[in-house]
Amino acid sequence: MTLSRRTLFLAAAALPLAACAAEAQQFPGARNERRYAGDPWRSVSDAQWRERLAPLAYRVLRHEDTERPGTSGLEHEQRRGTFVCGGCGLELFRSEWKYQSGTGWPSFFRVIEANIGTKEDNTLFTARTEYHCARCLGHQGHVFPDGPRPTGLRYCNNGAALRFVAA
Repeated sequence: MTLSRRTLFLAAAALPLAACAAEAQQFPGARNERRYAGDPWRSVSDAQWRERLAPLAYRVLRHEDTERPGTSGLEHEQRRGTFVCGGCGLELFRSEWKYQSGTGWPSFFRVIEANIGTKEDNTLFTARTEYHCARCLGHQGHVFPDGPRPTGLRYCNNGAALRFVAA
């Protein structure tokens, strides 16, 4: 069997991502969405979401899109307060858990674990852990095991999926 340069390049590029795949199931929140099973936010139709949300927020929260890096004003938000789900307002992060990751998206090293759910995401040829609001199931971002102490986690969030509530 002859391997092309392209195949070798793609395989080499996938190796660092594959290292994250082994960590995919260690993150909290895998079953938290059950506690909100009967919540009214679960019965909002796609058409209603489209009316309620800005176009980018709709694509991110309801269809798991990703905003371009460096485009969210929340990346540089430094006031004291709480970051809440842009769909339903459920509290997800405290401002003291935010840090500058250099990725171009708001990043946090801790989350309010009871308020997120997680699932495996294989859309980029490797397993990643996607997290979402446990109440409205709105997509937030992905969690990676390369964050700072004390958790070592990086919750890489779409700013379009969040709102900031100042203290």
